[in-house]
Amino acid sequence: MALMWNRTVDWDAGDWRRVAACRNTEPDLFFPIGTTGPAVEQIEAAKRVCRDCEAQEPCLDFALSTNQESGVWGGTSEEERRKLRKAWLAARRSSAAAHR
Repeated sequence: MALMWNRTVDWDAGDWRRVAACRNTEPDLFFPIGTTGPAVEQIEAAKRVCRDCEAQEPCLDFALSTNQESGVWGGTSEEERRKLRKAWLAARRSSAAAHR
């Protein structure tokens, strides 16, 4: 079953990719190998690019709605997005249980 991130924002509106700060950055920066050692520095470097990006929110919405498991998206690491998904699922389950 695919996890769908249900946001009221249309993540594809205005084609946010055209204004993304990463557009002119080496793509490999956003896809480190691993999460320890040199990869930690690489993840932080990718997040620095994201911090001032005007497309950060729609990028993160896209990553969550399409279940992007690899790389840095919207200023978040793979592990951070996993936590966001778990919190979202827990809230959704709680809401469903309250409406029974």
